[in-house]
Amino acid sequence: MERTARYYLIGVFTLLSILGGFAFVYWIRSVGGLTEQAIYKIRFEQPVPGLATGSNVLFNGIRAGAISRVELDPDNPKVVIATVSLDPKVPVRADTQVAITYIGFTGAPALALKGGSQQAPKLVGQNGQPPLIVAGADAGRSLTDSAQETLHQIDDILSENRKPLNTAITGIASFADMLGRNSQRVEGLIGGLETLTGSGASKQGPPIYDLSAANDFPPVEKAIKGQLVIPDPNALILFDSQKILTRTDAGTYASVNNAQWADNLPKLIQARIVQSFENARQLKSVSRPLDQLNAQYRLELTIRGFHVALEPSPHAVVDLTARLVSDKGDIASARIFTASAPAKSADAADAVAALNQAFSQVAGEIVVWATAAI
Repeated sequence: MERTARYYLIGVFTLLSILGGFAFVYWIRSVGGLTEQAIYKIRFEQPVPGLATGSNVLFNGIRAGAISRVELDPDNPKVVIATVSLDPKVPVRADTQVAITYIGFTGAPALALKGGSQQAPKLVGQNGQPPLIVAGADAGRSLTDSAQETLHQIDDILSENRKPLNTAITGIASFADMLGRNSQRVEGLIGGLETLTGSGASKQGPPIYDLSAANDFPPVEKAIKGQLVIPDPNALILFDSQKILTRTDAGTYASVNNAQWADNLPKLIQARIVQSFENARQLKSVSRPLDQLNAQYRLELTIRGFHVALEPSPHAVVDLTARLVSDKGDIASARIFTASAPAKSADAADAVAALNQAFSQVAGEIVVWATAAI
């Protein structure tokens, strides 16, 4: 029994030794101990906080090797020499740059190599020594160092400009106090500027009124032969606006307060005359002037009066002249159309109602006359 137990222990020990050997070989290979490595030396002329043997070496962000040794230059204690082992395939060139970076959540320091240009020669050693890479002046500077230096610079700026800053802050405080004491005046000034520039709160405009086209026509026996176009009516500047006008016996005009037409009066009359022809079933024969349309006739209108007369009592007056002109320039027919309608008052709603009644009468007469003349 004792001999069997002894052989059992020897077998277990042998098996564990073999497994340990395989594990050791695997570990050595995993860190590059048994693979061919390229050795480089990196020279730092400033402190390299946190850098130690075993730290990773990255090339363009990819792990390419590890630091095998970190030591001080015996001839210059300010210089730190780091020996790194890299994969031979890593293209280290003469213009390769070096920096210290921090990776992972723990912020472990690592060397970061940044590849150079393709035209730069590969870095080679001299006199049997590994190739040497000289790190830049800021390669070892950490974020903490940069922050501290920035804070020192800000502190110097504040110290040098203490008196001007105090004067500026005092002036701002005085200005704020003055604004507080004159807030009502400032609000009034801002309101005036908004009114002047039109950038203030939008105000509701005056009521907008429209004209009514004629709808009541006698039976139309036939459609207009040919094509009739209706250009913009002619009018004095007095009528070429959106104002709703009143007139006194003395011949003076005024606009009705807080009211306006939907468009300039000539445009509005043109649109409603065309609509009146359409209501009379002349849709295919009448239109506004079009570039591609060769019309046989043109209905030229002139506004002679379109207002509410105040004396002896308020009443609407619509006075238009109409001429039918052929495509050869001949006047086929011409006539004056006048209509009047009583208004309850000179207020906007009553004035517009009376003007609509008089205009509808004139528009209907123009349609009947033009249809018969053509």
